[in-house]
Amino acid sequence: MSTTKFELQRNSFGKLVLTNEANEIFDDVMPVRAFPIQSPLAGISIVLSDGREVAWIDQLSDLSLNSKNLVLEELEGREFMPEIHRINSVSSFALPCTWNVSTDRGETEFVLRGDEDIRRIGATSLLVTDNHGIQFLIRDMFEIDRHSRKILDRFL
Repeated sequence: MSTTKFELQRNSFGKLVLTNEANEIFDDVMPVRAFPIQSPLAGISIVLSDGREVAWIDQLSDLSLNSKNLVLEELEGREFMPEIHRINSVSSFALPCTWNVSTDRGETEFVLRGDEDIRRIGATSLLVTDNHGIQFLIRDMFEIDRHSRKILDRFL
């Protein structure tokens, strides 16, 4: 696999096309993060629709600005995992309960059904799943504001 020695562009259908160092052209490729939570800007595979890898990106910053922007656009279009910045309130500390949160995508409310819907990922990250299966990320539970941390502690 090539390591960041390629160019990306969109074809007339809006699909990504990769041209590698040997001038091989691969149509309809897509980026896939190897570690979407711990290292979202590192370890990105460029794969064909059948899953075969045609390129590897060690660090997104290694790419040209155009290719970097195309990779980020594709990833944002396919991945939906809002990041919780603040827990504004909860309806009660008994489950199920409604959480009102501020995320990187705006304010929202969701229902937390049970304790098992809050999962630890690594030492500091949490994944909170609502009653519809949407996953919310708390990147660092120790960096979240004091009010949010107090609420979170009641559920952990």
